[in-house]
Amino acid sequence: MDVSVVILAAGQGSRMKSRLPKVLHSVAGVPMARHVYRTACQFSNDIHLVVGHGAELVKQAFGDTSARFWLQAEQLGTGHAVAQALPGVPESGAVLVLYGDVPLTRAETLQTLIEQVTEQTMGLLTVQLDDPAGYGRIVRDDHGQVVSIVEHKDATPEQQAVTEVNSGIMALPAWMLHAWLPRLHNDNAQGEYYLTDLIGMAVSEGITVQAVQPLDVEETLGVNNRQQLAVLERWYQHRAANALMAEGATLMDPARIDIRGNVKVGPDCLIDVNVVFEGEVKLGAGVRIGPNCVIRNARLGDDAVVEANTVIDGANLGAGATVGPFARLRPGTELAERAKVGNFVETKKALIGAGSKVNHLSYIGDAVIGEGANIGAGTITCNYDGVNKYVTEIGSGAFVGSNSTLVAPVTIEAGAFVGAGSVLTKTAPAEKLTVGRARQVTVPGWTRPAKQ
Repeated sequence: MDVSVVILAAGQGSRMKSRLPKVLHSVAGVPMARHVYRTACQFSNDIHLVVGHGAELVKQAFGDTSARFWLQAEQLGTGHAVAQALPGVPESGAVLVLYGDVPLTRAETLQTLIEQVTEQTMGLLTVQLDDPAGYGRIVRDDHGQVVSIVEHKDATPEQQAVTEVNSGIMALPAWMLHAWLPRLHNDNAQGEYYLTDLIGMAVSEGITVQAVQPLDVEETLGVNNRQQLAVLERWYQHRAANALMAEGATLMDPARIDIRGNVKVGPDCLIDVNVVFEGEVKLGAGVRIGPNCVIRNARLGDDAVVEANTVIDGANLGAGATVGPFARLRPGTELAERAKVGNFVETKKALIGAGSKVNHLSYIGDAVIGEGANIGAGTITCNYDGVNKYVTEIGSGAFVGSNSTLVAPVTIEAGAFVGAGSVLTKTAPAEKLTVGRARQVTVPGWTRPAKQ
């Protein structure tokens, strides 16, 4: 069957105490509803979002997608919410109903759920909870077949003792929605139109309800407050850390790593505590990352080393390159093999050749450095005149003395030596010593100022 997906994302989330719609709060740096959408895309190109509170913000967050939006102006229950999208849902095929605040359901779980759907069968995702308070209870007959779902507030004491609960996630033939949603009523404790009432309708008309359970309870957990959001964040990070270790990485403490993107690791990587990965990150074999680092949209070659308290953002490191501690590599930085960027060095749009060193307290921006060059402590490239950026070129084997100021555009030719403390505005010739500083003067007859 073709599959359409309806994602319910209209709730306010008042317990979040936030100006953001609930579904836009993030897990692992991604809004919850985007997690749901990403998973839905594995099954369908026909995805519908039902929006309500903060509808424009939600639409903006999905502006780069092909999702269709349907407004639920009044919050009258889950059945009413799905009904808003019904005009856009084909009358044939299957429909998967998901929730924008239940972000971490595995694709494998949903695939199993969809596989239950036939013209005369629907799938329902249920879960066993130690404390089922607040959840709709699954009612089964003497043969173990699902016959209904009773909401907590409508449940009898005997039904409230049931620990199998409804996750809200279901897959069903599209014809059922079109035939039965208009027949829902709201004569219940909440005065709402419950999507779960479809279960009773299905059973009364001889439709089989196949219950599917997830591998982990957390797959079905929704978020209503910041505490629940934190629980899902930790579970996501636990799962992501286990995946890295399964690929051959050593994590000094799996509970102290945060992955907010996609990380690929080679064998024998070692990652210390409090490291944050964001965006697309690829680590080669044998990479070592010290504590308290942020690695964002970067590639690190085999055996590269990142020392403690370093930020790498939009940069690439060649094999055996070393960075840090306390370094910052900004977008456009490229370190060739065995290049070294040391402590308290900032780079931006800098190409640093094989074996070259920028060891201490420097700023290297809009620069091209050849192989085997040495950039002394305190050196800066003056790349910006307040309007435009200019390039500094430093040839292979060049030696730039400490505390030099290179005013771009300027060239240091291959093998050139630049004396410490120089301010250069012109080319430093190859294999020559260039000094660009004021002559030292000692003033005769000078006396130290005295306090008056």
